[in-house]
Amino acid sequence: MNELDRFDRSILSLLQENARMPNTELAERVGLSPSACLRRVQRLEKVGIIAGYVALLDPPAVGRASTVFIEVTLKSQGEEALTAFEQAAAACPDILECQLMTGDFDYLLRVAVPGPQDYERVHKRELSRLPHVARLKSVFVLRTVVKRTDYPL
Repeated sequence: MNELDRFDRSILSLLQENARMPNTELAERVGLSPSACLRRVQRLEKVGIIAGYVALLDPPAVGRASTVFIEVTLKSQGEEALTAFEQAAAACPDILECQLMTGDFDYLLRVAVPGPQDYERVHKRELSRLPHVARLKSVFVLRTVVKRTDYPL
């Protein structure tokens, strides 16, 4: 699916704001019949443009008030090292995101912890044991200024 028309874009924008919006309300707001709107949503799901639905949680409310970004430099950038690192990172429940990067380091991780003491545990027991790691550089977020989950369409 290469082209999104104005109805698709409207549907996607509204669902990014509220994925629990009833189909009848969604259809009314985009100017389609409920059945036509539902078919479009199902098509957007089938082709993978809508990848899934989630509940966005408040980190402090679930005991994860501190966000930490970790720059990871590996000892080697060979395929075996990259694969081993990525598999181990994916298996670590404290890692919320792992991005392969260009530039001065290889990966950027994002973790959320209750505070600095718990980050020390994560660092010692999980991050420092990831395979092929040469260097970890951690920075704590002081305050989130902008955080979006919706893409401009």
